[in-house]
Amino acid sequence: MTSAKEFLKSFQRFSLHNINASALLFTAAILAMFLANSPWAYFYEDFLSRQVILQIGDYNLFSHHGSPMSVLAFVNDALMALFFLLVGMEIKQEILIGELSSIRKAIFPIVAAFGGMIIPVMVFLAFCYSSPDSRGAAIPMATDIAFALSVLALLGNRVPLSLKIFLTALAVTDDIGGIIIIALFYSGHVAITPLLLSGLLLLGLYLGNRMRINSNTFYYLGGFFVWFFFLESGIHPTIAGVLVAFTIPAKSSMQLEGFVDRISSSIKSLPLNEGERSAKATVLSDTQIHMLHKMEDASSKVISPLQNMSHRLHPYVNYLILPLFAFVNAGVTFGSIEPSMLLGIPMGVFAGLFIGKTIGIFSFSYLFIKTGLVSYPKGMDAKNMFALSMLGGIGFTVSLFIANLSYTGVPEVGANLLNQAKLGVFAGSLVSGLCGYFLLKKVLPPANPKE
Repeated sequence: MTSAKEFLKSFQRFSLHNINASALLFTAAILAMFLANSPWAYFYEDFLSRQVILQIGDYNLFSHHGSPMSVLAFVNDALMALFFLLVGMEIKQEILIGELSSIRKAIFPIVAAFGGMIIPVMVFLAFCYSSPDSRGAAIPMATDIAFALSVLALLGNRVPLSLKIFLTALAVTDDIGGIIIIALFYSGHVAITPLLLSGLLLLGLYLGNRMRINSNTFYYLGGFFVWFFFLESGIHPTIAGVLVAFTIPAKSSMQLEGFVDRISSSIKSLPLNEGERSAKATVLSDTQIHMLHKMEDASSKVISPLQNMSHRLHPYVNYLILPLFAFVNAGVTFGSIEPSMLLGIPMGVFAGLFIGKTIGIFSFSYLFIKTGLVSYPKGMDAKNMFALSMLGGIGFTVSLFIANLSYTGVPEVGANLLNQAKLGVFAGSLVSGLCGYFLLKKVLPPANPKE
């Protein structure tokens, strides 16, 4: 079990990292909106529709049913699979050793997350009950964990550890719910042969795990072909990322104690007087190089493939994939939205995120507390729980993703409906984040200068 101190240190590192990443993500979204409503809108749309080609012989690996992917499809269906791979690895870690590792620890955030998923859907459907508007009912279900935790981080050590842990577990549970929804309701006609091939590959990756194959390349390569066959099968290919994540080994091949013993012994026997050094160059002896490589090899064995791949993917996902996703998806064209439309999808998504999320998370949590089965964790009360529930309404990344799945391809009106949904996502996420931040700032105790 991860200690509170270890979690706090991890949270601080994660938060600092994600504040910067969130700022980049927000900037990319603003740039997309500017371009979509500027004289350069044509060039923006042209960029999104350009074909992505990775040719091997006569075959393009980035094609769907024989047609090359556009930049928009490539980002949403291919690059976002890496995002969901990362999400899957975080879910697996939480299930194995985190706040979802036991029923006792998991039940509170699971109940809260359930309320935060079902109430927003009901709120959305109150505004958008007829088809095709109702296709977007799942849009306000999501919580953007990076943005939500970034807002918490702005409050520094005023935030009790229990709130940070709860929000993390809540967002991870939200992710699980979103993944299930995508798998069940946003997949097309299923082709059996590619699906069977992807299943065989997943079995191969699982057996590789059981056989202690700890090569990152093995899981990346296998994962790519699982994604490819998922794409051809009709099941949304991002689901492949999550399934592959659960096949990646979480155990290291060397314990930390054994690593320390080996490194200590190697350092003691490392010849320091061999080789040559000057102001211009350092030339090590073969013996020194050999022993240093042994130490490097030992280091790689201490970190599990799950943590190693997650650590390596984080910068690419946070600083490249998600900003690119925001850039290609956030282009709301305000001129196409008439005032009469605002009470439809935009209001449904906004109310679902801001009102539905807040009421859903808080009410289910509060009522569960009142049953006496659980109590508030240390440092948490009804006031800061309510404020924290507002942060759950920051849906941004996953909400935009589900919006695309909901309305892309709807005949004639799909583009307009998607545009309205994006406006609702931005408005709901922004208001939820601001209100949650200022309310938390008001109800939390002053910072402890000793911490």
